[in-house]
Amino acid sequence: MLWFLRLLFIGIFAAMSALIIWASLEQPIFGIPRDVFTNPWFVATLFDAYFAFITFYVFVAWKEQSLAARILWLPVVLLWGNFAMAVYMLVELFRIDHSDRLKEVFTQQREGKIGLPMGFLIAGIAAYALGAGPLLS
Repeated sequence: MLWFLRLLFIGIFAAMSALIIWASLEQPIFGIPRDVFTNPWFVATLFDAYFAFITFYVFVAWKEQSLAARILWLPVVLLWGNFAMAVYMLVELFRIDHSDRLKEVFTQQREGKIGLPMGFLIAGIAAYALGAGPLLS
């Protein structure tokens, strides 16, 4: 099961990386046409995704014992979505060496380190700022 989960989240990470690169090369994030934002199915899908992000964040907030890490992970999950969630799970899954320890990933809290979420947050803000560049000029 451990290798299955590792491969699953590696696949999600790879797919999201490819999708982010492809979408970024095709169109700036702030260049999405207005009619897309007003489409009811787009709105429903967006809410569905963000409710899932918040659900995952509740798990992260429980698992991370540091208040700083808890605070930093919220915008990271909201900005990066499944990409950040896959990285978080891969870090957790590669901390253990055997399937017998898999319960540690899902049932044990850990000290909250801020390096990873801080790096993600800085990269996310930079990416969004670069995407907003054409709007500001």
